[in-house]
Amino acid sequence: MSFSSYGNYKDTNVAELGEVPAHWNVVPLKHVVETPITDGPHETPEFIDDGIPFVSAEAVSSGEINFSKSRFISHADHHKYSKKYKPRRDDIFMVKSGATTGVVALVSTDRDFNIWSPLAVVRCARLAFPRYVLQTMRSRNFQESVVLNWSFGTQQNIGMSVIENLRIPLPPIPEQNQIARFLDHETARIDALIEEQQRLIELLKEKRQAVISHAVTKGLDPTVPMKDSGVEWLGEVPAHWSVKALRYLGECQNGINIGGEAFGSGSPFVSYGDVYKNDVLPAEVTGLVQSSPEDQQRYSIEYGDVFFTRTSETVDEIGFSATCLQELPNAVFAGFLIRFRPTRKSLMPGFSKYYFRNQGLRIFFNKEMNLVTRASLSQDLLKQLPVTLPPIVEQIMISDFLDKVTAELASLLEQGIKAIDLLKERRSALISAAVTGKIDVRGWQPPARAQAPVLEAEAV
Repeated sequence: MSFSSYGNYKDTNVAELGEVPAHWNVVPLKHVVETPITDGPHETPEFIDDGIPFVSAEAVSSGEINFSKSRFISHADHHKYSKKYKPRRDDIFMVKSGATTGVVALVSTDRDFNIWSPLAVVRCARLAFPRYVLQTMRSRNFQESVVLNWSFGTQQNIGMSVIENLRIPLPPIPEQNQIARFLDHETARIDALIEEQQRLIELLKEKRQAVISHAVTKGLDPTVPMKDSGVEWLGEVPAHWSVKALRYLGECQNGINIGGEAFGSGSPFVSYGDVYKNDVLPAEVTGLVQSSPEDQQRYSIEYGDVFFTRTSETVDEIGFSATCLQELPNAVFAGFLIRFRPTRKSLMPGFSKYYFRNQGLRIFFNKEMNLVTRASLSQDLLKQLPVTLPPIVEQIMISDFLDKVTAELASLLEQGIKAIDLLKERRSALISAAVTGKIDVRGWQPPARAQAPVLEAEAV
């Protein structure tokens, strides 16, 4: 589907907008609002288990409000905060501080709720159609204006006095309505394609985990005799494998505890994030710490070492591992980690990489950590972890097989991510083209069946 352009254009003198149709206006946001742009309370309320939803930045995304990400306040606090602002259908929220500054959403409910201070509120007057203004604020052009005008303190933010002076194109109301109809329809179809790709990505991730878990606990030969492992979550394992607690396979060591003044220079330092985010330790770690030769010996890092996350705010982040597949001379590792160093030839590093990250281990850690009072993994508990032990030759075969399969799945995942990026780019281009009048959709009607529109280069 392609679109023609308008007959006549004029320069807006706004770099982010360029030209718009000659009969359109370009105005600051403050000229299209019914009431001055405001925000939520600047105090921290007392949150309760159930009550009136209290919405902040994390609940605002993709043009909508996700109430499942809201917290709750009392009716008394809601009544107090509503004296400043009470949400109403068709209000537009814009995140004005934090990592998602500029993200917008439209209120599409009549339910009672309230908002916190990171959100600015745009309530449109009669000369502006809310869904059109929403799309304009979602456009690449408007978002570029936000980026150019935000400031940095402890985090990026943009003041309401700045927001109200950001300029937007303003066609006549009938055109606003038509542009909003067009974009609602077409972006919904693009969003459906994005959602489909996201589901495929999740299925690929699940398949990856399933293949790994099966290979490291059941082996590669489906005809081999099996035996009960004696561990409920492991179930049966090949009859010629053994299952041993980690304590019998090597030594554990907690990481170094050192003051903050020692960081920033010195020798390589393996952090909590290096382990939590990776199956394998990065070849080059970015952290540096002042450490002594004695530290570097006690907290050394060798090929084949496995590192486990030891402490966290939540149990769900405990027990994640990364295997070292290279030498890191003079490096030490964080106190939030436990190093497991296998005895010679008990575990091959390639097998460790997959076994200690397989999803089945989450059953062990989640169950055992629920029995302790705080989210901190002890060596004593880690040493109880059951480990399947195929013969060394079979460990190598499993590792080689999983390297191949996971590489293939990683390629498919990358394709899915690229497809999502392209769809998002198409959606962004479409919104920007429509709300700045680069394409003329006045004659558009929703087709019975159509593909997502393709914009002609000269029209965009």
